[in-house]
Amino acid sequence: MVALGVAAAGVVGAVARYLVDGVVQDRTAGTFPFGTFIVNVTGSAVLGVLTGLAWYHGMGHVPLAIIGIGFCGAFTTWSTVSWETVRLAEEGVNGQAVVHLLGGVLACLAAAAAALAVVGAA
Repeated sequence: MVALGVAAAGVVGAVARYLVDGVVQDRTAGTFPFGTFIVNVTGSAVLGVLTGLAWYHGMGHVPLAIIGIGFCGAFTTWSTVSWETVRLAEEGVNGQAVVHLLGGVLACLAAAAAALAVVGAA
């Protein structure tokens, strides 16, 4: 039953990623993939909140699995980051490639840590 919940949440996460990425990219100029960047940082923050709820407030493993693995797993997209980083490098915008890859990792870690800290303090 949990697997069905994960699958359903994955569908929602994938559609949400598509929509958020599109909205962000439609409102930004240039070659930098802001949509993917925002999606991954947001998804990392959501997972930080979920982890905090599980660790500090007794949220069970089922909601964590459904939302964390299902929704966040489908919403965030490191395979796309890899492809976009290669694309940026091939286009000769190496600085953007580095910012996208390393900046994305650091921003996602910071978002997850901050969300975890806020939930833990609540």
